[in-house]
Amino acid sequence: MARDRCTSCNATLADEGSTRFPCPVCAHEINRCYRCREQSIGYTCPVCGFQGP
Repeated sequence: MARDRCTSCNATLADEGSTRFPCPVCAHEINRCYRCREQSIGYTCPVCGFQGP
């Protein structure tokens, strides 16, 4: 069974502290783990290439 992964670091997402939201440009789902969110580690949308904090 595949688990959701963080878009930034590819870590398996925990039930608490992680988030999912649509890419502001193309609406592809972006997944963020707690660590990457807290440290403001950047991400790149795999579909359109948008880069966010």
